[in-house]
This record gives sequence, structure tokens and C-alpha cells, in this order.
Amino acid sequence: MAHQERAVVVGGGIGGLAAAAALHRRGWDVTVLERARSLEPVGAAISLAPNALRALDVLGIGDEIRDLAAWQGDGGLRTPSGRWLSRSSAEAAEARFGGPLVLLPRTTLVDRLAALLPAGAVRTAADARLADPGDPGDPHRPARVTTGDEEWEAALVVGADGINSRVRGALFPAHPGTVYSGFTTWRVLIPVPAVAFASHKTWGRGRIWGTHPLKDGRVYAYAAAMTPAGERAPDDEKAELLRRYGDWHDPIPAVIAAARPEDVLRHDVHHIDLPLPAYHLGRVALLGDAAHAMPPTLGQGGNQAVEDAVVLAHHGHDLAAYTAARLPRTTAITRRAVRVARLDMARGRLACAVRDTAIAALSKAGPALLLRGFDDIAHWRPPYASEEAGAGER
Repeated sequence: MAHQERAVVVGGGIGGLAAAAALHRRGWDVTVLERARSLEPVGAAISLAPNALRALDVLGIGDEIRDLAAWQGDGGLRTPSGRWLSRSSAEAAEARFGGPLVLLPRTTLVDRLAALLPAGAVRTAADARLADPGDPGDPHRPARVTTGDEEWEAALVVGADGINSRVRGALFPAHPGTVYSGFTTWRVLIPVPAVAFASHKTWGRGRIWGTHPLKDGRVYAYAAAMTPAGERAPDDEKAELLRRYGDWHDPIPAVIAAARPEDVLRHDVHHIDLPLPAYHLGRVALLGDAAHAMPPTLGQGGNQAVEDAVVLAHHGHDLAAYTAARLPRTTAITRRAVRVARLDMARGRLACAVRDTAIAALSKAGPALLLRGFDDIAHWRPPYASEEAGAGER
């Protein structure tokens, strides 16, 4: 039996599990070290665009995810009073991008990714630290990771430990890391009985709200607002949502009313403003938020992590090729997400009026104009996808 090279993945989120699954399909002996006591993901739901679904096709679960998810696209943009600024079509998006936009609970995706790994491959409550990045030119110097009094040697270490990545800090200690994006987010994933609605994103002044149905009958809602970093509600976050959005159009008040205070997740948003010089050093590669944390305004954070995973597995030891493939694309998408955040969070009365008028005019000109800006993101395809898809069978 051929010797399997070891890969250690630090972080058991969506990107880390996808990387582990992709490497496993390529014949690597993979261990995932997750700091938390379980794989229960942070967050509520995740939107997957055709680019990420094609990456999941490489892992063999794309069709399963499409079947489990709610297909998105029917809905549009509204004002707080309920006036529609633009309408969108799931069929138009699918036709343009060659596949659907879908939405599903993060737990569902995490469970399906974890199921692709051998028993015992994931270790929770494992507080991993990078001890040595290793030297790919020296076969006697593997990368080393420690967890308490245990040490792991690996031909490849994947830093998938999120926005506050300690692996990133160890590789690039002079890099400034993340910056506050200027706004905070709230998310809920709950049943909202007897409420019918069309998916929508609603633009206010310095505030947005979005409501989307899931396939299991629950509702995913998110909100964002310009706030000082670290600010929290004086009572609870449900009450804060009521103060900020309680007089907005239906079904927003009904969604807030259906939520319990403990259902509301709140997180300040941070992103990497200055791109890293590379996504690798020695025998260590970074992916997902550890490499290119971005605002959620394009819905591409998790999508790009899954792309990273299959590209990394494709290149294997050639980490310079991985960086060359991923750094320009993810840097461009991060910068675009920052620009969209400025549009979403516009606060001035005149700026908001110009924004709303422009989007309404684009919508009247046809849905293709609104979708065109997403072309270069959604049309991405994995490298040598047919080769990758069959790798686990050879």
C-alpha cells in the first residue's frame, strides 16, 4: 500500500472541512484540529452561488446540497416602506450563471462535509498552534503543530482557523490583520408561522434587512447597521432589532416578534484590508477567512473558502501555484465586497436617494444588467474538474 502523506487542517469550519475532504479525495491522510468542543458552526445560514456549488461537485456532494437547499432569486430590493426598487428572478439567475443560487443552514453543510471524512479524522477541543511552518525544500523538516502536550508533523498544514487566525499571525507577524468594516450584523434562523412573503433585501439609511425562506420551512433573516465597534444593546438584541427595524415593512415586524432573544446572533464585521503577501509559507497554506476575510455583502465568504479548498487540493505541494491561483481572485472579490458595503450602508439622505433611483432604473432596463456584475464570480469553475472528480476513485 502506498505511503499516505499527512495533512493537518487547523480549523473545522466550512473551509477547513472542505479542504480536508478535498485532500482526502486526493489520497492524503488528513486530520482536522478544531478548537471548539463541537463542529456546531457560528452563524445561521449560508448562501451558495454556482461557483461554490461547482467546487462541491468536485467533492461529490453538489447535487445533494442543491436538493437540500432553497433556491434563491425570486424577490428583490425594497425600501423600508415596502416599495420595490427592483425585482429578481431565480430562473434568470440560473440561466445566466449556469446554475442556481441556493440557501441552506450552515449546520447542514458542515454535517455533509464532515461525513466525507474517515472516522476519527476530526478532533474537537484541540487548541492547535503552529510550532514550525517547515521547509518544502528539506524532506527532514516537516511542518509541526502542537495541541497541548501532543505534536503533529505534516507535509502540509492548512490554516483554516478563521478571521482571528493564529496560523496567519504566526506566518505573517508583521501583517496588520483585520480592520473593522464599520458595521455590525444580526442573524436569526427561526420558524415564523403563518407568514407569507417574497425574499427581499431592504435598504434603509445606514441599515439593511433581508428575509429569506429555507426549504425546511424556517426563515433566515439578517440585518446590518453602522455602529461603533463593540457596541451592544443595553437590554437584549431582539429589543435592539425592534428599535431599529420594528416599523419597517412586513414581514420584518413578524420575524422580530417570532424570535426569542437567544435566537438573535450579533457579530461585528471585520475584513482584511491589506492583502497578505502570499497565502502560503513553508509547508503551510491559508484559506477562507484566515487568508481573505471579507464583508458578507456579496455572500462570498464561505463560497471562496470552498473554492480555496479544491484548488489547494488540486495543487497539493505546489503552494506557490495555490497562491497564484487564489490571491488575485479573492483580493478582487474582497475589495468589491467592501465597495458594496459602502453602498448598502450609505447614510446620507441624498446618497440614499441616488442609490435607490439608480437601482430602480437598472431594474427597469432588464434583470441582465443587475446580474452582469456577478458574472466573473459565479462563472468560476474548478481547475481540471473532471480530473478532480475522479481522483478519489483511482
